Amino acid sequence: MTARKLQRWIRQNLPSSKLARWAVGLLLIIGGILGFLPVLGFWMLPLGLYVLSMDSRPVRRFRRRLDLFFGRAWYRLRNRLRGERTRRRQKHRDGKNR
Repeated sequence: MTARKLQRWIRQNLPSSKLARWAVGLLLIIGGILGFLPVLGFWMLPLGLYVLSMDSRPVRRFRRRLDLFFGRAWYRLRNRLRGERTRRRQKHRDGKNR
């Protein structure tokens, strides 16, 4: 499931009441903070932030900054790992690893 499909599904299945969305978002965040317990999980924290960001500008800004930070970090890590793989392949082709 892509991120856009997930966002669409969340928007369609959330309550239309702003107060109910706030309650759902806060409960998800609290559950995410208590994610070390067996029933709850850390996956609840970003989902709660997303639900709250639908109605709150400060939370939306915070979530967007986190999205950008983790997206850039993932991009740098992926490029670094791909660069190491290509360097290893080139060394192997050149016979320098012997």
